Amino acid sequence: MGAIAAVLSVQAQQTFTLKGRINGRESGILKLRYTQPDGRFIQDSTTVTAGKFEFKGTITEPVMAYISGDVKKPSMDDPNFGTLFLAPGDLKLVLTEGQFKTLKLSGSKPHDEYTLLEQKKAPIAEEIKPILTQLQKASEAYVQAKKENRPDAEQDLLREKAAEIRDQLEPFNAKRDKIDLDFISRNPDSYYAAYMLSYKISGLKLAEAQKYYKAFSPSVKASSYGKKMLKEVQNLQSGSPGSAAMIFAKKDINGQDLNLADFKGKKYVLIDFWASWCVPCRKGNPHLLSLYSKYKDKGLEIVGVADDDSALAAWKRAVEQDKIGVWKHVLRGLKRTPTGFDRSEDISEGYGIHSLPTKILIDKNGMIVGRFGGGGDSDEEMDKKLASIFK
Repeated sequence: MGAIAAVLSVQAQQTFTLKGRINGRESGILKLRYTQPDGRFIQDSTTVTAGKFEFKGTITEPVMAYISGDVKKPSMDDPNFGTLFLAPGDLKLVLTEGQFKTLKLSGSKPHDEYTLLEQKKAPIAEEIKPILTQLQKASEAYVQAKKENRPDAEQDLLREKAAEIRDQLEPFNAKRDKIDLDFISRNPDSYYAAYMLSYKISGLKLAEAQKYYKAFSPSVKASSYGKKMLKEVQNLQSGSPGSAAMIFAKKDINGQDLNLADFKGKKYVLIDFWASWCVPCRKGNPHLLSLYSKYKDKGLEIVGVADDDSALAAWKRAVEQDKIGVWKHVLRGLKRTPTGFDRSEDISEGYGIHSLPTKILIDKNGMIVGRFGGGGDSDEEMDKKLASIFK
């Protein structure tokens, strides 16, 4: 049996017992939710008796879990909703009614790491509270306008206002990312580090993502988080310079057939991953129009891939409003199902796209020669690249 197989074999037999007490409550129900590495969603419940409770279960590795008390529906903002990192073995949990965010769990190393990092980032969380309050109000105003079907121009202004407030969070997000990535680099045998990196890879450049992944221990790489990391790295690589562009064929916005392979040997193609609701995407369209006008006769084609599969009217309206119907447009192909999503025809998945806007530049040989946006270079670098190609 190989090392990885041996690790998985041991993990498959591990159980946990979560015993605890809750201050401020003598009875009632507590719910515990988590997802197994094989994708199965587990929802367990137990009765509180004289302020004490107990959960038992089987997990193959440490997993992020959520515990809730008297809540109408699970919500991260609810005071009776908390986050913990389960691990095999005997665990002790102390809760306080109305203060689940301050829960104390012992017996789980990943949870200790999670708590330590949250404490390090706490000052940043305090700094951004006023911004988050503004953002919530702005977002609620936009949602309300959408529900009331107010004029498109009014909805657009409200959406842009929310986006401007959200942009204020970027410097603080960068500070938190620095703390997280420093922890990840120092803890190659940490399940919590692997858990975090699996969500951060999409914002890293390929070389950085590969460096972090390669540093992890064999046992972590064999975990579900390690496998998720590897998949994210592979997707990012498939959409980065040096890789052959994934070929796709779709019906375009006008119902005509579009096949990426048809451009091979003829044109450079800039794939613009965007959405009608993405404010930075829409604000960047005038610049894209200027580039298209400048280089279309020299061999450049643009294909817009929109994340609007469930909002066809908004997609078509955005194309018309921004006057970008001069180039090709298709939908990404993400299908919603009763159990989640069908990604079998998802163009974005094949290019490792997780943030918008992101642009992929493909040469006449069908090879990716530029990535700009999520996990790539800046728009300024894109301009330089195009200028050097079509000089």
